[in-house]
Amino acid sequence: MLAVWRLHGVDAILREAWEAGIVLCGWSAGSICWFEGGTTDSFGPDLAPLNYGLGLLSGSHSPHYDGEAQRRPAYHRFVREGRLSPGIAADNGVGLHYIGTELATVVTSSPERRAYRVERRDGEAHETPLDEPSRV
Repeated sequence: MLAVWRLHGVDAILREAWEAGIVLCGWSAGSICWFEGGTTDSFGPDLAPLNYGLGLLSGSHSPHYDGEAQRRPAYHRFVREGRLSPGIAADNGVGLHYIGTELATVVTSSPERRAYRVERRDGEAHETPLDEPSRV
């Protein structure tokens, strides 16, 4: 979809909308697209790094962090190997509310759902749970 958006100029329209303060949202691939990259299964049955997101938000993103058995280890591996930049992972049922380029709030449908910052330190991927989320 990203390639089609770019071909038809939708990427530029989305950037203009975002810069004008229009709310943009999405789930799964629709959340990865706003970042520089993320974990995707769009290329086949195995998870792979995607590094040509729209880049409205810096870093990478991994949705379904607790919902797919391979999502967390794949994201850790891609960040550790430098195939994805550090970023934000979100369990299923978690919304990330950004104001501009800053993560303002983590919203969750359940208290056990979380979002995490995943970074590379000392050659390893490290995840840090983000502050206590707000419940909806």
